[in-house]
Amino acid sequence: MSESVECIYEDKDIIVVNKPAGLLVHAVSNKRQATSNKGQGVSNKGGEATLVDWLLARYPEIKMVGDPVKLPDGSNGASDPSRPGIVHRLDRDTSGVIIVARTQESFNYLKSLFAGRKMRKVYLAWVFGKLKECKGVITQPIGIVSGSTRRSTRSLKMAKEAVTRYKVEEEITKNGESFSLLKVSPETGRTHQIRVHCVSIGHPIVGDALYTKRKSPAGHERLMLHALSIELPLLSGSMMRFEAEPPGDFADFSREV
Repeated sequence: MSESVECIYEDKDIIVVNKPAGLLVHAVSNKRQATSNKGQGVSNKGGEATLVDWLLARYPEIKMVGDPVKLPDGSNGASDPSRPGIVHRLDRDTSGVIIVARTQESFNYLKSLFAGRKMRKVYLAWVFGKLKECKGVITQPIGIVSGSTRRSTRSLKMAKEAVTRYKVEEEITKNGESFSLLKVSPETGRTHQIRVHCVSIGHPIVGDALYTKRKSPAGHERLMLHALSIELPLLSGSMMRFEAEPPGDFADFSREV
């Protein structure tokens, strides 16, 4: 696992890494494990290694960075030890760029950027089918499906605004079936937002076992979603863009036509 995590950038405030597909960002509770579905980013059976383990081994100072844990009396305790420095996450099978806070000041600052939509994220996704429009904006609110970890644009339960922009980058045919490569920019940060919005327009992401029963091409059974880049103003005031090239299995999808 340690060999597959790549550090893209670091300074006194942040660490930027390229997370490989198949690696959990942090451990999850037994309750969430019980409701997981085919390992789509919510299971941690057997105490497997996580990105947090990799980070703590190299940057032990982040152990005290994060949101405080709520104590039984309602007061705040120390920072959550399961998510040190973590201000956003990627599902287990999503690869790509993650930014981690190295100090509490940086943690609070990064959270404010996410909340204020001042951080631009770009993803790549291979989806089933060919889209009618080469670009568009999906604005359907996303709610929770009762009794599951799934989200849906059809559910009103705790539904929240969600905005996703997309552009078709490539179209291919494999074994008589059409697929499209989308460049996707979520303007909000809802759980499973890109996955749910792709389903809502009839083009689920290849390998998304949680949201589609469509069979993926051989060798591409994992979620074909990659966090390509993040652009943000640093605490110093300079604007930076961090990018991670897609892994081999993602890049190879279009070559095996």
